[in-house]
Amino acid sequence: MELAKVTVRGQITIPIEIRKKLNIKDGDKVVFVEENGKIFIQNSAMVALREVQEAFKGEAERLGLQKDQDVVDMVKEVRKEMWGERHADHD
Repeated sequence: MELAKVTVRGQITIPIEIRKKLNIKDGDKVVFVEENGKIFIQNSAMVALREVQEAFKGEAERLGLQKDQDVVDMVKEVRKEMWGERHADHD
């Protein structure tokens, strides 16, 4: 258990061991999450990453992406299409 003192302005210093466990570095943001009457502090970047992963769950299968190279090939194709759309009027 770690202890932190609240300043007059409502600020706290997150103890180093907690920052290490949450992978929080200088300039990072944290989010406070309430669940079942308890408050949790989390690294906001990690929360956002988990939300994106959840949102994209099943998309690889739906798109038929099975290997890393499939993703690379898809990105190349999308870039090619975008380049073509941007430069179509210049021909």
